[in-house]
Amino acid sequence: MGRRRVGAKAFNVYRFSCPSLPFFLRLEMFLNGDKSRANIPALFRYQMRVKQFIRLTLASICLIAFVGCKTNSPSALRQPPAGKRCTYVLVHGAWGGGWDWKHVDQLLTADGNEVYRPTLTGQGEHSNLSSTNIDLDTHIQDIVNVILWENLHDVVLVGHSYGGMVITGVADRVPDRIKHLVYLDALLPENGENVDAILPPKVPRTIKDGFVIPIWVAGNPPPPHDVPQSARTFSEPITLTNQAVAEKLPATYILTVDMGKSPEQDDFCPCYERAKTRGWTTHIMEGDHNVQRSHPVELVKLLESAPAEMSAR
Repeated sequence: MGRRRVGAKAFNVYRFSCPSLPFFLRLEMFLNGDKSRANIPALFRYQMRVKQFIRLTLASICLIAFVGCKTNSPSALRQPPAGKRCTYVLVHGAWGGGWDWKHVDQLLTADGNEVYRPTLTGQGEHSNLSSTNIDLDTHIQDIVNVILWENLHDVVLVGHSYGGMVITGVADRVPDRIKHLVYLDALLPENGENVDAILPPKVPRTIKDGFVIPIWVAGNPPPPHDVPQSARTFSEPITLTNQAVAEKLPATYILTVDMGKSPEQDDFCPCYERAKTRGWTTHIMEGDHNVQRSHPVELVKLLESAPAEMSAR
């Protein structure tokens, strides 16, 4: 059978229902007095195929872009094994604040971990509450309250520098909430010791009006930056009453050592040696005292591997 031709009237109906009519057909209609020999069903099928092709092309582009983003994301580069993601509570050192751990928080969170980086009373964004009445017990209770009020369990509790004093007290008070302790270039006290007794005398400490001053902060720079800390946090002895339980918690000690120096030259080496005598997992990491700033990726790798190391022992 020959193909059926469609008259001008039918073509006009199609023309108005399909405004995307190709230019060459519009030209043919103009030259032939609004008449065309076009095969309308075939034309309709052609346009449908073109639209489907466009849709498939756009969908492919979107899929490629999505896969590319996922492949190059931090979580894709360091994704921990399924079931190994943890809840981290990061306790900063003296004069600092939770702000100092923002990048580490981002890396851990990108890997699917849950992260808390509280700021101790009188420090960082809480410097408006600064007082000479703040002591070590205040800071210990700060972190205990975070764990209790956020209802956290199986916590990987990380303490940096002075934060080692704090997490030691926290573990003594709520050992049932702790999965693993990590001391990062941190103080490791025995019952009755204080910061002044453990910290080597050569570590600079300038006390003014009841505060230990971070002498490296000049003037009043815009935040974030280190701020003065109550001297009582350094002088108050730690009181530990539940060590029979707390000492059984799995723990890791990470000593950071500057390039070109030996571990014995590091200010925190005595605490590192104390951790070794307790049978803890220990690591020596090349870097300055603040590796959360200078080596965050390497630090996150150690933090994520710490609980797994103890599980394998």
